[in-house]
Amino acid sequence: MTAVTYERRDRPGRWAPPPRPPWEEEPSKAGLAGKGIVLVLAALAILFPLWIVIVTSLQSKRTIDAAGGLVVVPKGFTLVAYQELLSGGQVQRAALVSLGVTLVGTLFSMAVSVLCAYGLSRVGSLGHRWFLMLLLATMFFGAGLIPTYLLVQALGLTDSYLALILPSAVSVFNILVLRAFFMGISPELVDSARIDGAGDWRILWQIVMPLSRAVIAVISLFYAVGYWSAWFNASIYLTDQDMMPLQNVMIQLVQKQERPAGLATQVNTGQLSPLAIQMAVMVMALLPVAVLSPFVQRHFRKGMLTGAVKG
Repeated sequence: MTAVTYERRDRPGRWAPPPRPPWEEEPSKAGLAGKGIVLVLAALAILFPLWIVIVTSLQSKRTIDAAGGLVVVPKGFTLVAYQELLSGGQVQRAALVSLGVTLVGTLFSMAVSVLCAYGLSRVGSLGHRWFLMLLLATMFFGAGLIPTYLLVQALGLTDSYLALILPSAVSVFNILVLRAFFMGISPELVDSARIDGAGDWRILWQIVMPLSRAVIAVISLFYAVGYWSAWFNASIYLTDQDMMPLQNVMIQLVQKQERPAGLATQVNTGQLSPLAIQMAVMVMALLPVAVLSPFVQRHFRKGMLTGAVKG
């Protein structure tokens, strides 16, 4: 795709912005300044609480006590809270549980979603319309919490990590987005591959998926964030404290229900601040999403808009 350049009439050869439509007025300096101020205020409203959480997690107990709680202006930095959390106690185990559930759950959810979306994108396949209507019905009608819990219990999934994956493994919305994107792929490519002798598996793996990297990256991020942030399934399906994911341990720390083993002694003896521990766990819970999002950000517009409009 070649870039389009515009020349100014008074200075041929010089680049100029594209002409505005007749109905669009030239923005005034006051309007541009107002937009800039609004954007800066919105950014501060988002970044300021995050700054407080990060700074407080890096402060000593003396600094936090002197500030009377949350710290805005840092006075030195210390990693004591993170060192204690990652010293092999329950928080480290919970972080590993969340990481494992996120990786396995995302791979399983993407495999099921891609296969289902590809099958539904082949119009005229066996039971295409009935399967599509069945999936759409689940978006509006659900069995409810008690029947779902009884089903999980009858399958013997309670107190197992599968209870954190299978009940929420598939999102119909994500399947529909993938299906719309797959239907937007040129049928000539698929037909030419079939003429060359390629089967459905090869077409999906070598043609459809390489052309769908943007939407696959976006949906993978959706699933990964959902698994990493999930806490409700663990709260009702797990009773073993050692199997709890990071989000549930964070809730216990923030609500001060109980402290993980090893931290209670440190806090009670005054070596650690309970508030620093709470903020450090929050940072640990937010860090993977904050690190992963920029790498997928460039796919968001192409993946979501194309998948939502085409088909």
